[in-house]
Amino acid sequence: QVQLVESGGGLVQPGGSLRLSCAASGSISSIWKMGWYRQAPGKQRELLATMTNGGSTNYADSVRGRFTISRDNAKKTTYLQMNSLQPEDTAVYYCHGDASYRGQYWGQGTQVTVSS
Repeated sequence: QVQLVESGGGLVQPGGSLRLSCAASGSISSIWKMGWYRQAPGKQRELLATMTNGGSTNYADSVRGRFTISRDNAKKTTYLQMNSLQPEDTAVYYCHGDASYRGQYWGQGTQVTVSS
């Protein structure tokens, strides 16, 4: 089993920045890719960014150039640096661990609200 715990959400003004963290514990060696998703009220969960164990990254068009995914293997933590935040970025943000056939793991989510 893998446990993922997000932190770092909150209220930020338009144009501001936040850094989300996702701390992993448990059988993390089974995970080959980490990702960040978000879900706004009334909308489907949206994939934002992924990073493989090899360091390859991929971004959704909606966040490319504004958001950056990174990881600290020693701390077993994946980050999402979010810059130039806008009200439409308001959502619950989730981290995801892909362990292929061994399982898919989700954190509990952290709220990000962009408002003046």
